[in-house]
Amino acid sequence: MNVEPGVRWFKSARSTGAKECVEIAFLPGGVGVRDSKNPTGPALVFAPAEWDRFTAALMNGHFDPR
Repeated sequence: MNVEPGVRWFKSARSTGAKECVEIAFLPGGVGVRDSKNPTGPALVFAPAEWDRFTAALMNGHFDPR
């Protein structure tokens, strides 16, 4: 998806600067996610409810590799 120029993309404050980072942007009607190493590349856009379910799963340890 092409995202309009001027959108503010950011990394987590907990990002260590490693090469495996993503950036997010709050967009009208959703949340964009892109690879920080390829800012001109494609972006995924999640509907607000999808993003809420994803972040809730993260916080509940659903993707924890342990």
